[in-house]
Amino acid sequence: MDKTKLEKYAKLIAGSGLNVQKGQKVVIQCGLDQPDFVTMVVEECYKLGAASVIVKWSHMPVTKLNYTYRTLETLSTVTPVERAEWQSRVDELSCLLWLDSDDPDGLSGTDNEKISKANMARYSVIKPYRDAIENKYQWCIAAVPGREWAKKVFPDLPVEEAVEKLWEAILYTSRVSDEPVKEWETHNATLAKRCEFLNKYKFDRLEYKSSNGTDFTVGLNPKGIFCGGGETTLGANVYFNPNIPTEEVFTTPMRGRADGKVVATKPLSYQGKLIENFWFEFKDGKVVKLGAEKNQDLLEKMVSMDEGAAYLGEVALIAYKSPINDTGILFYNTLFDENASCHLALGRGFNNCLEDYEQYTNEQCRELGVNNSMLHVDFMLGSADMSIVGVTAEGERVQIFKDGNWAF
Repeated sequence: MDKTKLEKYAKLIAGSGLNVQKGQKVVIQCGLDQPDFVTMVVEECYKLGAASVIVKWSHMPVTKLNYTYRTLETLSTVTPVERAEWQSRVDELSCLLWLDSDDPDGLSGTDNEKISKANMARYSVIKPYRDAIENKYQWCIAAVPGREWAKKVFPDLPVEEAVEKLWEAILYTSRVSDEPVKEWETHNATLAKRCEFLNKYKFDRLEYKSSNGTDFTVGLNPKGIFCGGGETTLGANVYFNPNIPTEEVFTTPMRGRADGKVVATKPLSYQGKLIENFWFEFKDGKVVKLGAEKNQDLLEKMVSMDEGAAYLGEVALIAYKSPINDTGILFYNTLFDENASCHLALGRGFNNCLEDYEQYTNEQCRELGVNNSMLHVDFMLGSADMSIVGVTAEGERVQIFKDGNWAF
């Protein structure tokens, strides 16, 4: 891959993604797949004035061995060192970057139940730290090609060609152009206009219909707002882009208000495994029935992870004609596939999708209808013929999506 393009991508991630401020600490979580690019990002963070940049490397084959051989007790334990690291994030509000390159099938063959139980136990310890930093720090998820991921996406190509092809797709969908920073400023402005249009109606609910079997209504929060693109931290008031790429305009629905059937249109990569050809039925906001052709047991474990896992935390609107969908590539990666078309998310909702959310505590946001859960899992339901109608409390009906794309 052309080094100049990679340098622009690194600058985009550090500058527009994280927007590192002078004196901040940066933590980068990444695999072993692209060390040269990680080095570029580290340097860009330092050029922006970072006080320190800590890289935490991981390797999925080792992660798989840990899940296979360690006991449930040791997997469930949050060590004193981990607690100290979380406390430092609370005290310092470090920037967090995750460079995803994971193999979509990397944890195939591991014990789903053991992993779920360990995650549940760890979450109860980590949750207070996460609550303490919510909406107060900059974070960003971006991607680099891993060899196994590239082979999954382009199985007919030699591995080196597959990696190069995946690089091209990542850079294209991430808007790495001659001037990517300006490109992102324009893109964020477009998403903001979409939000402004939707927010003026104060919709009570959205109605989804598609020929694949989706026939679904979701209730929106009376205090809810649609967001999209960049976000601004509480306190420090720093603007950043949490997802590179992103195409979505999203909100947090009202817990307890979702009814009907949703048919997924892309596979879901969850815990290193693929769930394929799946669907959910909702009643009074909760998943009451589901099915999948592959890894249904994992899907069942997911929605029973905790009390809030079977409820929705996000509603996201994305045109079927999007840069990601236009590639014709199934990425087997949620960061990309969720931005190919409309999606929903089970689990944790977003406080910052409430008007004046900074005035409320986490507990008050839950009381106002924001779902609480240890997980947040996006799945895609957008299709070429999808219709979405917004309905106001007064009964006014507004066509939001027609034939899979924005109707305004």
